[in-house]
Amino acid sequence: MIVQGNIVDILNRRIYKGEVTVKNGKITSIKESDHSVENYILPGFVDAHIHIESSMLVPSEFAKIAVLHGTIATVSDPHEIANVLGIEGVDFMIENGKKVPLKFNFGAPSCVPATSFESAGADIDADDIKKMMANPDIKYLAEMMNYPGVLFEDPEVLQKIAWAKHYNKPIDGHAPGLRGDDITKYIAAGISTDHECFTYDEALEKLQKGMKVIIREGSAAKNFEALIDLLPEHFENMLFCSDDKHPDDLLVGHINQLCERAVAKGIDVFKVLQAACVNPVEHYNLDVGLLEVGDEADFIVVKDLEKFKVLETYIDGELVAKNGVSFVEKVAFNNLNNFNTDFKEEKAFEFQSTAKKIRVIEALDGELVTNELEANALIENGNLVSNIDEDILKMTVVNRYKNAAPSIAFIKNFGLKEGAIASSVGHDSHNIIAVGVSDALICKAVNLLIKNKGGVCAVTETEEKIVSLPVAGIMSDKSGEEIGKSYAELDAMAKAMGSQLRAPYMSLSFMALLVIPSLKLSDKGLFNGDSFQFTSLEVEG
Repeated sequence: MIVQGNIVDILNRRIYKGEVTVKNGKITSIKESDHSVENYILPGFVDAHIHIESSMLVPSEFAKIAVLHGTIATVSDPHEIANVLGIEGVDFMIENGKKVPLKFNFGAPSCVPATSFESAGADIDADDIKKMMANPDIKYLAEMMNYPGVLFEDPEVLQKIAWAKHYNKPIDGHAPGLRGDDITKYIAAGISTDHECFTYDEALEKLQKGMKVIIREGSAAKNFEALIDLLPEHFENMLFCSDDKHPDDLLVGHINQLCERAVAKGIDVFKVLQAACVNPVEHYNLDVGLLEVGDEADFIVVKDLEKFKVLETYIDGELVAKNGVSFVEKVAFNNLNNFNTDFKEEKAFEFQSTAKKIRVIEALDGELVTNELEANALIENGNLVSNIDEDILKMTVVNRYKNAAPSIAFIKNFGLKEGAIASSVGHDSHNIIAVGVSDALICKAVNLLIKNKGGVCAVTETEEKIVSLPVAGIMSDKSGEEIGKSYAELDAMAKAMGSQLRAPYMSLSFMALLVIPSLKLSDKGLFNGDSFQFTSLEVEG
């Protein structure tokens, strides 16, 4: 097979007319040739950090969509399914991913459960990490979210890191806002990357101290604009990722969109493509070709180097997508789940109080971090209730692994004027999380998820809509097109109910993410991510 076009030689910063010859999945020659083809041939895009589960698609269905956008590989943390099902869940992701051509590179989840302050469905200890690190299918130790454990030298945390070092596999970081001596110690432990930077100065400090910074632009967390100006000078140590990409967004684009935006800012195209294509392969030692003779024939053909419209995607010499048509086929798999809680009654969501003021989570659009506010309490018959006029809405997290009393908090900026929304995608433990205008509607939404053993839903007094997620309660068994369309309809319903958030369900899913400051809610209670301890909903005094 011979593919002609303008060869984009990223490593040597050169573009020339030529042709690529492929035989038995390998590039056997790349040579200059005179032809009239104006398209560009370049290495494929790599998402340097993603939780495939957050697309609500199993890996094989994710691949079907991703190859349309020129994605040939991912660095994938199966942390979400691991919190539900442990190593069994990780094995499911690996085996399902092997059935399609896209090159998934899975890590060993380092924090299952993410903290001791929430209930997860499984536990992965240092002995488990040792076994996983010995597996050639496991490419790295996935994000070490327990940065307090690193800083305070928790023996279990340090042993997990030690096993990654023993097997000479990279260690991913997760340290939002960590600066000064703390980040110095965190890096010294052997942690090499961070995708959680949300300010220019934070990212610059981490780069200067030897970390690789991954620019994240996902469905909820969007840090591209804050960090992209660092790329021209630090392109050798920066990468691109989506972290969490909802299905409707994935249908539109992937890493190709970040390349388009970066080039539009006037950044040198070779620097952009080094971050998008080369750096992930080299940092994680991936078996992914970089358009050199002898490499696996992993490359893409794009119309130009401005919009990066993908015309063809090749993986191991196989044409897997062309002109908007994916050739990745659907594969069969056995389902698995872990949903073991009974239906709830409305009174379970009451919070009896006489408080004058309450602590409120302030959700920030496009950010995983939150603020802590104080607000006047609204009490009816002794029960704290949502204050729709002030956009202070009741929120709950319900343990989905066993029967337990729901935890209660209040949140601002979801903006609902009616109904409730709920999700069993609740990072990191994936308990049920819901927010709504009344206890009755919150209860209705929670029970709809329990009935379906997982999903995302919206309910009003007269209507209910759900996208079922029967695979571990966090992924669909449907195609990307089906789930993308259904999710877009659900997103529209939430916005019609009053939400002004760009991605209300993605934002909701992170409101139980305790390792991201400042105020979050677990199934065990309201949690302060700055002091890393529980706090009271009621404000004293």
